[in-house]
Amino acid sequence: MGLLDMTAVELAKAIKEGKTTAVEAMEAVIAQIECTESEYNCYVTFDKEAALNEAKEAQKKIEAGTLNGLLAGVPVAIKDNMCTEGVLTTCSSKILENFIPQFSSEAVIRLKEAGAVIIGKTNMDEFAMGSTTETSAFGVTKNPRNPQHVPGGSSGGSAAAVAANEAFCALGSDTGGSIRQPASYCGVVGMKPTYGTVSRYGLIAYGSSLDQIGPLTKDVADCAAIMEVIAAHDPKDSTSIKREDTNFTAALVNDVKGIKIGIPKDYFGEGLDLEVKEAVLKAAEVLKEKGAIVEEFDLSLVEYAIPAYYTIAAAEASSNLERFDGVKYGYRAKDCEGLHNMYKKTRSEGFGAEVKRRIMLGSFVLSSGYYDAYYLKALRVKAMIKKAFDAAFAKYDVILAPVAPTTAPKLGASLSDPIKMYLGDIYTISVNLAGLPGISVPCGNDSKGLPIGVQMIGNSFSEKTLIQTAYTYEQARMEV
Repeated sequence: MGLLDMTAVELAKAIKEGKTTAVEAMEAVIAQIECTESEYNCYVTFDKEAALNEAKEAQKKIEAGTLNGLLAGVPVAIKDNMCTEGVLTTCSSKILENFIPQFSSEAVIRLKEAGAVIIGKTNMDEFAMGSTTETSAFGVTKNPRNPQHVPGGSSGGSAAAVAANEAFCALGSDTGGSIRQPASYCGVVGMKPTYGTVSRYGLIAYGSSLDQIGPLTKDVADCAAIMEVIAAHDPKDSTSIKREDTNFTAALVNDVKGIKIGIPKDYFGEGLDLEVKEAVLKAAEVLKEKGAIVEEFDLSLVEYAIPAYYTIAAAEASSNLERFDGVKYGYRAKDCEGLHNMYKKTRSEGFGAEVKRRIMLGSFVLSSGYYDAYYLKALRVKAMIKKAFDAAFAKYDVILAPVAPTTAPKLGASLSDPIKMYLGDIYTISVNLAGLPGISVPCGNDSKGLPIGVQMIGNSFSEKTLIQTAYTYEQARMEV
């Protein structure tokens, strides 16, 4: 087994045992980046020298016995919407093309404390608004499983980096499926934790009531390890929750006997690709054979999730993105007459088409006369969706569903039809609206060889049950 074939957990163990070093691991990653990056475009910012120096520092500390965290010496990639002290953080937008933060996001700090070595910042849809990583101001990221197809989004760069062996694991953020969908498209594991489990401090906000940071990894064991590192209460984030059950690696148990799994009929109707449907139902059969109790049920309100989500997310985005005006930091338009003209010119030149579309939509639903008709109504629908999930979890431990209606679309196919792109999130966004955890695990390929992911959704704070179910399924697939 080559270095790059190792998982993050296997690598950390090998470094600890002296079989390899953090420097060798980083050199292997750099060699891979230099070989494939020109085709895939996973990174926005990658400083070879800085990454190597960080790996050398980490190795010294490991040898001195002062660094012995769960991820000691492991090269990790960070989505470019998380602040990193002294390192360019752009959100893949022209408006932040020169922004270097003075602090790091809490999730990045916790990774570093666990010994992880930062490789660089990964490409994404501009301000996380998109499902294909084609709206980035720094070029399109391609799917390593087939470069003619998108990697998904908005954490497409992170998912593609893991799939292309340009990182051992990566952090992404999920507002409406932005970790799980690219994980499914690229054939890796991706988890969106319960809202409030991972600190949002230092995450450049898109939809503050929906955003959550989570891992993209090669397998479920890596996912559990990173979750264990980044999940913690943070007083700097008012939505952060104090949890005592964050020892997620303890949930890596190959057993689902007695676990009740519900399959929502509403998720398997019109619009779902037949190959995706078959692969997901096959995954349910595997879990059934392993001892899980599997049955179908009705989960209503699915059709209302899209309009509710895009109303709430756009409203929050229009408010959050007001701060990018060319005054204090970021891009500033040249040759402006007066303050108002500078604002106008900066924002029209700095933001891309999709971001402008969502800002305008958000400003509209929050405007006088429309607030009650749209925004308040969407919040009521959000509460009803949470209620529907509560009723489902009174009966089931896990809900099993597709991640996306199809496998990865071809490059350019989604941009021409934004509505179609929005509908691609139909199976993931309810999870964000209800603040629930969800994980995407590879469950096969379609006839074109493109990966398919199965989504497992849990009740609030039930990440351990999800990890156990996902791990059992993964082990069963490996046995075949």
